[in-house]
Amino acid sequence: MNIRLLNLLFFFVSFIALSQTKVSGYVYDEYNEPVSFANVIFQGSTIGTTTNENGKFYLESDETWEALTISFIGYETLIIPLEKKVNYNLKFILKEEAAQLDAVVLMTGKQSKKNNPAIDILRKIWEHKRDNGLNRFNQYQYDKYEKVEFDINTIDSALIKSKLFKGMEFVFNEVDTSRVTGKTYLPMFINEAVSSVYGDNTLNKEKEVLKGNKNSGFSDNQVIIDFVDDLYSDFNVYDNYLKFFDKSFVSPLSRTGINTYNYVLTDSAYIDNKWCFNIVYYPRRKNELTFKGDFWVADTTYAVKEINLQASKSANINWVKEIYIEQEFEVLNDSIFLVKRDYMLSDFAFNKKEQSRGIYGKRTTLYDNYKFDIPKDKKFYDKEVYNYSEDVFDRDDEFWEKNRLEALNKDEKGVYKMLDTLKTVKKFKRLYNLGSILASGYIEFNTLPLDYGPIFSTFGFNDVEGLRLRTGGRTYFGRNDLWRLEGFLAYGFRDDKFKYGISGKWLLDKKSRLIISGGNRRDVEQIGASLTTSTDVLGRSLASSAVVGTGSNDKLTTINLSSFAIEAEPFRNLVVRLGGNYRTLESASPTFSLDYNIPDGVESEIKQYETTFSVAYFPGRKMTGFGVERRPANDDFARLFAQISRGDKGMFNSDFNYTKVQLSYLQPWQLGGFGRLTSSIEVGKTYGEVPLGLLNVIPGNQTYFSIYNTFSQLDFYEFVSDQYASFHLEHNFNGRLLSRIPFLRKLNLREIISVRGVMGSISDENIALSNVPSNPANLELEAPHNEPYYEYSLGIGNIFKVFRIDFNFRGNYKDETLYPNARKFGVTGSFGFYF
Repeated sequence: MNIRLLNLLFFFVSFIALSQTKVSGYVYDEYNEPVSFANVIFQGSTIGTTTNENGKFYLESDETWEALTISFIGYETLIIPLEKKVNYNLKFILKEEAAQLDAVVLMTGKQSKKNNPAIDILRKIWEHKRDNGLNRFNQYQYDKYEKVEFDINTIDSALIKSKLFKGMEFVFNEVDTSRVTGKTYLPMFINEAVSSVYGDNTLNKEKEVLKGNKNSGFSDNQVIIDFVDDLYSDFNVYDNYLKFFDKSFVSPLSRTGINTYNYVLTDSAYIDNKWCFNIVYYPRRKNELTFKGDFWVADTTYAVKEINLQASKSANINWVKEIYIEQEFEVLNDSIFLVKRDYMLSDFAFNKKEQSRGIYGKRTTLYDNYKFDIPKDKKFYDKEVYNYSEDVFDRDDEFWEKNRLEALNKDEKGVYKMLDTLKTVKKFKRLYNLGSILASGYIEFNTLPLDYGPIFSTFGFNDVEGLRLRTGGRTYFGRNDLWRLEGFLAYGFRDDKFKYGISGKWLLDKKSRLIISGGNRRDVEQIGASLTTSTDVLGRSLASSAVVGTGSNDKLTTINLSSFAIEAEPFRNLVVRLGGNYRTLESASPTFSLDYNIPDGVESEIKQYETTFSVAYFPGRKMTGFGVERRPANDDFARLFAQISRGDKGMFNSDFNYTKVQLSYLQPWQLGGFGRLTSSIEVGKTYGEVPLGLLNVIPGNQTYFSIYNTFSQLDFYEFVSDQYASFHLEHNFNGRLLSRIPFLRKLNLREIISVRGVMGSISDENIALSNVPSNPANLELEAPHNEPYYEYSLGIGNIFKVFRIDFNFRGNYKDETLYPNARKFGVTGSFGFYF
């Protein structure tokens, strides 16, 4: 979406405090070319910024300053008197230094890596890294206050007069000006949190205990709160890479920084009675995940005293136009520097044009009351699976007056009052409800504790059911319900049959997460869409309803599944589950057979009871809420899963005795500037004789969607096994390679490579059991046993910011005589909103 803007409003001038100094403008050279990364500072202060790639800057201070200093290596320093307190859209010309007129090397801004005093200081920072900050102590604890605000920016008359805000014009009484960008903004949301943080460097453990949380208008919306927390996760500027919005930016203090940034030693001064050096840095290349800015570093401890970071406009990141960060460190004693305050501003927008309207996300974090070397037992860090208290979200004003480390300003106080008024406006309620529907997929009924949905599953199609219509709903009293019922009813126009499902779950104990669940479903499904058997009563794979695909989608199964389970989380992120399920399986299509041989002839229906015991572990996972249903608040954690399933003929007149063992491990790897790798392995074995319906189907993919952990060039049931081992590797370089190709650089494309493989076998007894030659739909069962079957893919992502295309190649098992229908090449795709 692209929004054209009118001129900026004049009325924000009335909000300027008399004691403030504001300056914006552009810096050019004598040839009218913009000077990028020039140093702009209020004369006689350490308050400054650097110009962006277009030579633009904005600078603001609460104090009054009389002059501005502009400098850059190879140019004469410019000192500009400030006759007014507010100076906008000024133009400055830097002249080359007389001694440098013949030295063209400096015109590019590239700095030498040799004999550079700034880089010498940088190496000293690396040497002293362990001796600075919290790493110096075995244990630490401190108080933390965090304030997050979201604002609509670039407020103009067109926005004020738009139909969107008709009837809500009073909100514009709170318009202010950003001290970082100089743009007008309207505060819309504020969230405050007070917590105590405990850490142990010897155990490599950290725990944050939330003491209070308050926000404007969404006090019970834990999803928004956790989204904010994940969006603005903590960082350490001494790390080689800083992760923001799921992207790894190269830190200017990184050991790889020399190859990524230019460094210039520009100044030195006393800060808090410490002699410090000022180093300006800016990127060597465009379109990489880098910053520009400067930092002050102490001359003896080589600890950073102040640092600011501003993301390069050309950085390959979506929906974010600006990232600006400030960090200040306090001197605990002569040799220890600890972070005192950090500030981060992000400008979320559909594009990076200067005039585009967007949303500011601002986070201010303050740290205080540091204490050190107070050991705590390891159990302190591991206990409390249930760590949510409603009291935390209902603190009174006295609590906040006492625990805020920084008082709210007039604008921030106004947000609370404005949102209270806004919630009474019917139009705002309608807009909020629409956003809730799009986010959750459910339509809420205000008069009943029920939701209708999910609306995105209303329509489906396959060769058996034809057009499929689905309706469903769930009980919903609030996000943290201790019990929930849900169900659906579906109808297929081709098979003229109704399907249904109902399930319920109840959280019996919050601390141990003890949950009982059960349900029943009668449906048509593509079984074998994943190697690890699903016990989700209402779950249904995309393969069951793909509207278009590479071949006929007729190998579907009529399933009647009943299940009951009990699960608990005795330790954080360790889930233990014991369940039992009874299912009947039968082919749903005359062109597909699940028949198997019995002593008296042939049977078409499988009736089977199964007991399952599983253990799942998710190290590093953060969860949202405390009800019977929770959602992950992050996605960068590993997933380890082990399950043993026992089929018993003696239960409910079942057909087979068998034992299944399955293991899986998925791990995302953040590889710094080289992107993100996702790896997974799965192994499994079935002991006993079972027919096709109970074997492990190697998951093919006949849709045009790229689906992780499936094989894009395999058809459904092309390979079947009773023991298997598979792997899947997918690496997203985040544009590291394509950003270096000049004619592709501006497109911000991202390259993805993938390789996946599987090897398995199937016993002669299991082949014979399902070999029914009298049925023309009989399948010849085969496993990839001679050599591992493998595929590889080359993909391009971030096409128009939302699309991805994968070109998939089948590596083997493609002999035209043995495998005449083998798909050697295919194209799949996906779409989504990613930073």
